[in-house]
Amino acid sequence: MSQQSGDADWPLHRSERRAWHQRQRGGTKADRTLTEIVVSIPPRIAELDFAARADQTKSIDEATAAVVRSDALSADQAGALGGFLIQNESVASSKIERIEARTEDFARALAGAKSNESAVSMVNATKALTEMVESVGASGRIELDQILQAHWLLMKDDPQDGPFAGKIREVQNWILGSDWSPRDAVHIPPPPELVPALLEDLVHYANRDDVPVVVQAAAVHAQFESIHPFTDGNGRIGRGLINAVLRRRGTTTVTVVPVASALLAERQRYFDLVNNYRLGYLGAFVDDLAHAALIAAEESKASADRLRTMPADWAARSKWRANSAGAALLAALPANPVLTSEIAEELAGSNPASTYAALDRLDRDGVIHEITGRQKNKVWVASDVMDELDDLSKRIGDRVLADRSTT
Repeated sequence: MSQQSGDADWPLHRSERRAWHQRQRGGTKADRTLTEIVVSIPPRIAELDFAARADQTKSIDEATAAVVRSDALSADQAGALGGFLIQNESVASSKIERIEARTEDFARALAGAKSNESAVSMVNATKALTEMVESVGASGRIELDQILQAHWLLMKDDPQDGPFAGKIREVQNWILGSDWSPRDAVHIPPPPELVPALLEDLVHYANRDDVPVVVQAAAVHAQFESIHPFTDGNGRIGRGLINAVLRRRGTTTVTVVPVASALLAERQRYFDLVNNYRLGYLGAFVDDLAHAALIAAEESKASADRLRTMPADWAARSKWRANSAGAALLAALPANPVLTSEIAEELAGSNPASTYAALDRLDRDGVIHEITGRQKNKVWVASDVMDELDDLSKRIGDRVLADRSTT
């Protein structure tokens, strides 16, 4: 764990010794003979306030303004950009957990075609984030039921933790260390009987309107990670809560902010900041999240500009008469870069024969390309859009690293 300089600015977690009994025999002798653990119990934060420094307040305000500005400028392409940024955020958040998949595998999974476990997990992360942000936006509140539903969407297909999807844990968990016991763990979260009350307290804080939104998002995320209420999937749901807070406060209305790409660029630093939260340091994470949000918002604006020009570029490459199936697909591709014949038929409003002809011609013209190599159940992708997903993450990461090298 990295060291912090300066005084603590947030209540420390307290430690308690608890008896430990191994539930599943295995591991080393040290695992099997462990009888006591030290759990970390987060403070109640529902009514806490964070005293920001003057320079922090300035960076928080600048980041918030950048997010609001990027969201407003994207209102005319809410459908295309909203889905694009949710996919970008979900992929980057998954990569933080070492869940990796090739772009084409991810595209196949998006289309519902057979794909690998990691790609399916990334798609489920996309569904979970979409559900959480949209439900919060509709209700104007963050509720535990929304968090549980997002977790169910994320984990329901997981071969190991699927049975626990959408359920608060009833067992003691831990982070890193041994696979068989909390021996040498980096963090041992609170015992399961304390989790419901801690989540209730967290939800109360998440629904306050008198806290700077970046501070609120940082505290909600770090507190959630400390509680670690699920057997798995805590990191992805916790990062999803950052955008849920932004949506509830009206900082975003049609997009999400792809902060996970910034956190991914300095993965260990991000983990250290969350770990140091337990030592009473929130401010450092607030600083990094404000910086991440500013960069992510500015680079999202650049991607929005690129997505806006893509249909015209494609039309120059593949000319179609107005009201044709091909013209309809060109207009729909930014929001729907992954196509099956059924999806294409619905988007184009045309019969199967006309749709297939349009797909074949768009493929020949280099607008889309088929990625299954099969005769049946084909999947096509708009490479320009999928490439922009990767490019956005790279631009964000490069800027984060470049800024760090000058400080």
